Amino acid sequence: MAECFGPFAFLWQVVPEQGGNHMLLDVALPLSLAFIMFSLGYGLTFADFGRVFAMPKAALSGIVLQVCVVPAVAYGLLQLVNLPPALAFGVMILAFCPGGVTSNILTKLSGGNVALSITLTAVVSLMSVATVPVLVGWASDAFLGAAAPDLNVTAIAFSMFAITAIPVLIGLLARFLAGSIADQTEPTVTRVALILFVVIVVAALATNWQLFLENVALLGPLLMAINAILLVLGVVISRVIGLSGADGLCISVEMGVQNAALGITVAGLVAQVGGIPEFAVPAAVYGITMYIVTIPGMFLLRRIFGRA
Repeated sequence: MAECFGPFAFLWQVVPEQGGNHMLLDVALPLSLAFIMFSLGYGLTFADFGRVFAMPKAALSGIVLQVCVVPAVAYGLLQLVNLPPALAFGVMILAFCPGGVTSNILTKLSGGNVALSITLTAVVSLMSVATVPVLVGWASDAFLGAAAPDLNVTAIAFSMFAITAIPVLIGLLARFLAGSIADQTEPTVTRVALILFVVIVVAALATNWQLFLENVALLGPLLMAINAILLVLGVVISRVIGLSGADGLCISVEMGVQNAALGITVAGLVAQVGGIPEFAVPAAVYGITMYIVTIPGMFLLRRIFGRA
């Protein structure tokens, strides 16, 4: 049976077959996401949230673009392709997620406003506890119809609060109470979080490998197109409304880099079954393709639009 997982066959011993014993994944996935979110909070200070008031135009623009425009772009492109409903729903779950924890690093590499990036990642991540469950409930009906699972939006919100908001707050408090220790250990915490992110993405693909193979020719280009459009829109809209080039590059990266680990986890909360469901495949694929598109894209956008 391991051969059906292709290059991910080495995971056969740790990723159970669908319909089998999913205890490991059911425990490891939320714990891994919780640690990833803790790493986000561990790199924050309370001042990062205060920047919403210090730079209100840039911060509010970034929040609106992330929460409203990203799902709108995904929804629009989904009308142009014929994806299976479960995968289309998975694309929307991904689009509802906040920026990824690596967006701050990519913003720095692109020459964007790192302080704004940190603020947007923090604020939108906490907002997602309220926005994601409601939007997922709508998308479930819109894309799955009669096949939609019976969702308890409140239960999903509480679960997200437990595995996203609380770890962020714990990380934030840890840095506040032991700043010197946090400065020394943050690089290690970040590396562990990145390793866990890779494991989550690979496990999601391995668990749904056949579905991935059957749809990669359509799903891959669609996700890369969404990514590219978001990167361009972030810079263009920022320029139109009068933000600086550095702010625009930051918002562009925040829109293009999604928290794929959260998307995979939310897919599991929605499916209400053990293991990683097919809804998680788009987030897993995007966890790979977003770097293929974003890294060269952000340097190209910087070259075109500059940082002025």
